[in-house]
Amino acid sequence: MSLVKVTIDNIEVEVESGTTILNAARKIGGNVVPPAMCYYSKLEGSGGKCRSCLVKVAQGSSKDPRPMTKLVASCRTTVQDGMVVQNITSPEVMEARKAVTSFLLLNHPLDCPVCDQAGECHLQDLSYDHGLVDTQTTEERRTFAPIDIGDKIKLHMNRCILCYRCVMVADQLTDQRVHGVLGRGDHCEISTYITKAVDNDFSGNMIDVCPVGALTDQTFRFKSRVWFTKPVDAHRHCPKCCGKTVLWMKGTEILRVTGRKDKYGELEEFICNDCRFEHKETKDWVIEGPRKIERISVIGQNHYEK
Repeated sequence: MSLVKVTIDNIEVEVESGTTILNAARKIGGNVVPPAMCYYSKLEGSGGKCRSCLVKVAQGSSKDPRPMTKLVASCRTTVQDGMVVQNITSPEVMEARKAVTSFLLLNHPLDCPVCDQAGECHLQDLSYDHGLVDTQTTEERRTFAPIDIGDKIKLHMNRCILCYRCVMVADQLTDQRVHGVLGRGDHCEISTYITKAVDNDFSGNMIDVCPVGALTDQTFRFKSRVWFTKPVDAHRHCPKCCGKTVLWMKGTEILRVTGRKDKYGELEEFICNDCRFEHKETKDWVIEGPRKIERISVIGQNHYEK
């Protein structure tokens, strides 16, 4: 495959033709990488919904140097040879990102003190970097009562930003999807059809891909804050999945089991519900060692690896 050169925030990188701007930026790393609340590299068709990854294309390509007239979603726009992109170097992009963050928080409750996702929430990170001090809206926020969409998953629709990741997980990992986006416009919500419950071998991955606290693990509900737990890598022989997981422990007790995530918060591999929910004893696992946590993460407070 042919290679093309693209410049992002004055840094030139060479990537394969057909690569998106977001993935080209990820090849550079650091602050150059735009935030992404809906894009997920392992889910086909994801991206283009949250608009938090907007960037400015100052030069379309070497052949056609004209700039793109509007900001574009970096997760859905492919690079061209000679393209020049501005992310954090563009004041226009940074202002737009503040506006997008405000829209994502439009109906979001102030649940962080009681939300199980606190400490590993991508919306918290986005709000910290780009959120406004005060809200600009006075309208009443829409509210939903928490519901069970299965015996292991709790849905808090109040916190949902409609990234569609959980829908795509069900579409692409399971035989039959029984939940989706119902309604239109500001009446949209994630829900199950009629009264069906989500019940399949890989439904727990919906929890891991959710960037906020809309989908949470009922077996871990209110048990501990993530920064009080110790994450360790572990594996087991599993006929359904790779069996490679992270055990979140407090002392010798396993409070929850999740898939392993990369530095962008995406699962390296999907795991089955048996590994996630049914094996909470240390004897069920081969412990590999402490999970390496980035120093910037609140999860690593007091026990990050040096």
